[in-house]
Amino acid sequence: MPRPPRRFAALRNKDCRPYLFGAGLAMMADNVEHVITYWVLWEKFQSPALAGFAVISHWLPFLLLSVWFGSLADRYDCRRVIQAAQVLFMGVSAAWGILFLTDTLQVWHAGVLLVLHGIAGALWGPGEQLMLHDFVGPDELPSAVRLNATFRSLGVLFGPVVGSVLLLGLGPTAGIFVNIAFYLPLTLFLFRTKFTGHTRDAHVRPRVGVLESLRVLRELGSNRTLVAMIAVAGLASFFVGASLQSAMPIFATDLGAGDAGLAYGVLLFANGAGGVLGGVLLEATTRLRPTVRTAVVATGIYGVTSLGFAVTGSYPLAVVLLLVGGVAHLASMSITQTVVQLLSPPADRGRVLGVYGMSSGGLRAGSGFTVGLLGAAVGVHASLAWSAIALCVGTAVAAWYALRD
Repeated sequence: MPRPPRRFAALRNKDCRPYLFGAGLAMMADNVEHVITYWVLWEKFQSPALAGFAVISHWLPFLLLSVWFGSLADRYDCRRVIQAAQVLFMGVSAAWGILFLTDTLQVWHAGVLLVLHGIAGALWGPGEQLMLHDFVGPDELPSAVRLNATFRSLGVLFGPVVGSVLLLGLGPTAGIFVNIAFYLPLTLFLFRTKFTGHTRDAHVRPRVGVLESLRVLRELGSNRTLVAMIAVAGLASFFVGASLQSAMPIFATDLGAGDAGLAYGVLLFANGAGGVLGGVLLEATTRLRPTVRTAVVATGIYGVTSLGFAVTGSYPLAVVLLLVGGVAHLASMSITQTVVQLLSPPADRGRVLGVYGMSSGGLRAGSGFTVGLLGAAVGVHASLAWSAIALCVGTAVAAWYALRD
């Protein structure tokens, strides 16, 4: 009889635990930078186009480069790949700081730095997932993926808080320089750990190139479960994705509840807190297995709660729906990612995870069209409602494709 999974198994692992804390701090630093730089860009240029480009530039590298970055993770020491991403993050923050200090920031500077920041995030992704697998092995991989997502959610949740404190307390220039320090714990830890992302799996390191990536994509198409899980993650990103957060001021105003600023803050907090709560609950119960059915159910709940949020006129119900939706979204994301990891051939795991990152991360840029541009035509409430319905229907189709005989 198989041993039941341990609660918070990845946190009990002395090799994985420092990585989780370091990744959470680095994700917080990522969001702190957004808070500071977006404020400065708006104050200096007052450009809605630049604000839109900031969102697109963050996710487009995931869409265009994730498979190639997965090849790098398959080929090379993942410690060095992740450190390269962290150094790029720090270099971008330092460049912002110098431009703020010298008051020489121009639009083209901002465009280049925003793109480089997005590239750093895309480079980090596949190597991180290989490291998690290497730290804990397949048996405790679900715990590692869930807890990594939870610590990242904590970073997303506290990033705006810390960023606001640095912005108001130190100003944008000193704040952005201080933010560099939050990337250091993860970067330094990777010099100390013996795990490379390939320690548990002995295989010939594949070449990095377009033809090898195309081969993996062709072979991936023959595994219906992998295709379905990657599709489910992409559907959630494309139809809802980052648009829910960007449209939150509109929902806060429409829902009322007194002061619109306070209503907005509570809704944002509920949206982020749901992911943290979901990770804690899933780890505490250890009952949710990484299967196609659980991924489909979790994604379906995310779609239904998004639909309910779009149509409700009750502010308290909206807060509850965001919390439940956050739990469901974390469950969906962690389960699909775990299934993809477990089913991927060891020699191609990085590239398969790169395809997953292309879908789950890169397609977030599409939510600006499905909710944002459609919202300009029919209203944000209606556009989110129709997008949520499309997510539910698409998830059902992906489930049928994966589970049919």
